[in-house]
Amino acid sequence: MILGQPDRDGSRPTLALVIERRILAYPQRPLAVRPPDPRAAVVAARVDAMIRSRRPDLEVVHIGSSAVPDLPGKGVVDLGIHPASRADVAAIEQLLLELGFARMRGPAAFPNSRPLLIGGLEEDGETLPIHLHVIPDPGEWARQLTFRDELRRDPDLRARYTALKHQLVEVAPSSLQYSLSKTAFIRGVLEEAGAAEPSVPSGGTIGILGGGQLGRMLALAARPLGYRIAILDPDPNCPAAALADEQIVAAYDDTAAAARLASLSDVVTYELEHVSLGAARAVDELRPIRPSAFALAMTQDRISERRFLEGLGIPVAPWREVRSLAALVAGVEALGTPLRLKVAIGGYDGRRQVRITGATTAERNASVQAAWAALASAALADGLVLEREVAFRDEVSVVVVTDLGGRQAAFPAARNVHDEGILIESVAPAPGPRTIGTAATAIAKRIATALDAVGVVTVEMFAMPDGSLLVNELAPRVHNSGHLTIEACRTSQFEQHVRAICGLPLGSMAPTAAGAAMVNLLGTGRDRPARLLGLEQAMRDPGVSVHVYGKRRVFERRKMGHVTVVSERLGDAMDRARAAAAHLTWAD
Repeated sequence: MILGQPDRDGSRPTLALVIERRILAYPQRPLAVRPPDPRAAVVAARVDAMIRSRRPDLEVVHIGSSAVPDLPGKGVVDLGIHPASRADVAAIEQLLLELGFARMRGPAAFPNSRPLLIGGLEEDGETLPIHLHVIPDPGEWARQLTFRDELRRDPDLRARYTALKHQLVEVAPSSLQYSLSKTAFIRGVLEEAGAAEPSVPSGGTIGILGGGQLGRMLALAARPLGYRIAILDPDPNCPAAALADEQIVAAYDDTAAAARLASLSDVVTYELEHVSLGAARAVDELRPIRPSAFALAMTQDRISERRFLEGLGIPVAPWREVRSLAALVAGVEALGTPLRLKVAIGGYDGRRQVRITGATTAERNASVQAAWAALASAALADGLVLEREVAFRDEVSVVVVTDLGGRQAAFPAARNVHDEGILIESVAPAPGPRTIGTAATAIAKRIATALDAVGVVTVEMFAMPDGSLLVNELAPRVHNSGHLTIEACRTSQFEQHVRAICGLPLGSMAPTAAGAAMVNLLGTGRDRPARLLGLEQAMRDPGVSVHVYGKRRVFERRKMGHVTVVSERLGDAMDRARAAAAHLTWAD
């Protein structure tokens, strides 16, 4: 094998012929900030020479923290290859696998179009871990080099980055979270250097996985900015269809259809977290998906979501994973009643969950058996979450947005009221101690950072009687409790999401009044064509805003629209919103 040693001036090493050795397995090391290691440059040169012995046309470039001589890091040697063409990526990956590298796996795995290979190489008696990125996109490659070179150039930047690393090691539960939490800093540096990810220009196309009311309102926000819309939804008459330039009628797990949506789009987002992870990853092979596929993976599975939150040290209600009747019985004994048994994947607005109660042993056993009978098939497929009901004081949510430069902004915390799992009312800002809203916002921002999410993330929480907060659910998307921002804030959650995913500056979130209230319009009765009655009466109050989602059919408890009122008094806003909503009914 041809190897080389780095020259003292940092130039390309002189090649020398020595005995070939394979790349070793990736060594697992405790997460820590380690001092600069001069062996990293030696390992980088050896890997470069090893690969050039098989492919002289390829160059391995030392990137990342380990390429900055006096910068501490977690001890991983970061390397990169920039292929001459995208078509060469698969052949390069195969070569790296033959040399002993392994494909990175897990929820944050890089797509096949820009894979990350991992391995190790022994130097001075220790195996050093290696990350080798194959980066075909010229813009992404340039950003990698720019960040490295900015660190080499600016000692103040190195000091700030070092301080951040030490701070993150104190709170990050894993190397993955450590890496993701640095993303905002990196994006900020690139923006200051004039090397930020490019924005999607007006006239570009936003792809949306899902064409429900959230997709419709995203499209309504995108249209005034000049964006075209492409949607994927199984319903040809979905609410967003009337606003779409292109519509693909396909299931949410159709990876080929998702890839087609990506080919039509400049950036892709999703309006519900129940699209399949396979579809999101099919998009990620071709176009940016924002929020990331990792954010989707962490939030669409309640088991992963709970583990993710606990890993961050964020409190949740006591819970157990359930995959068998025995596990359910043991969980009920450990947690006590009342409880909620929920499907891990799918289910929303109170659907596919069962309450377990019982004052006596016989009543509790009967409730357990009924719950298992209702959800046993889901337990065997994806698992269930058994969660203790908590005596909360209020339900609150925070909608936070993160832009491409890593900047974050949050709308005022909302207080929500649910009925059998369906949101029926929201007011913002949430009444009660200001400290609750401040703490809720801090939690939401921290979660959005840990998810590496560009765009909107919503965090639903329980405010407990003692003033503490428990996180209930995460949604990496615009949210029902944020609908009132259309009238309540200068920039709505929908426009902020569009701005963020397209790389535009965020808008003002200044309130238009002291407070706002929203009441959801739910369907009633049997399944039938939707025809709204009472609109004239509801709008006799000139401050009432009515939003109807354009769903062709109405049935019991289906979300059909909402009413919003802004006012200088929260109580007044809610009274008027309720009064307006009371006029709105659906024809038989």
